[in-house]
Amino acid sequence: MTKLSDLGPPITVTRHGDPPKNEGDHFYICPICEQPVDMRDLRQVIWHDKPVHDRLEMDA
Repeated sequence: MTKLSDLGPPITVTRHGDPPKNEGDHFYICPICEQPVDMRDLRQVIWHDKPVHDRLEMDA
């Protein structure tokens, strides 16, 4: 299983427009592996954009 840290240092992004009303608005559920994806971390978004992938192991 691939660890999030294996994808390199964090690539953080900022959201344009109105800020989310709650923390959950920063996440979506990947339709392929059903893992929550933090849209503020581009590494996670790119990983889960692949048509075939495993779940990411989150570092502690």
